[in-house]
Amino acid sequence: MSIARIIAGRPTANVITASAGQSAREAIALLAQHRIGALPVMDGGRCIGVFSERDVIYCLATDGAAALDKAVSELMTGSPVTISPETDVIEALSLITRRRVRHLPVIEGEAFLGFVSIGDLVKFRIEEVEKEAQAMLSYIQTA
Repeated sequence: MSIARIIAGRPTANVITASAGQSAREAIALLAQHRIGALPVMDGGRCIGVFSERDVIYCLATDGAAALDKAVSELMTGSPVTISPETDVIEALSLITRRRVRHLPVIEGEAFLGFVSIGDLVKFRIEEVEKEAQAMLSYIQTA
């Protein structure tokens, strides 16, 4: 199954994002308000990075409270690991594990199509395995 199946029906407009010039304080407020762990950082319709809880922790450890007034672009993880809509879910899970990230922007060309988390991928995979198990059980019971 591809990532396109996970993001189908999720309008890009519903993805909570940060802008490159936004303050870390404002971005942190968005993370807290929406109870999410990361934000794609957008600049002119392009995803240029990911601002996550980890970025907040690293910056606070380095700069203390002064980090809160810095621009998101100074603190984010730039050049994000991305996937395409055609990426297989298992491949995306493998990428998350290898690259030690928890969120992946979905990009086609330079267009931002969505944002998936490790939770989205695991949930999708569990549902897929449950459907397969139910189909096997049904097959066995009718055979």
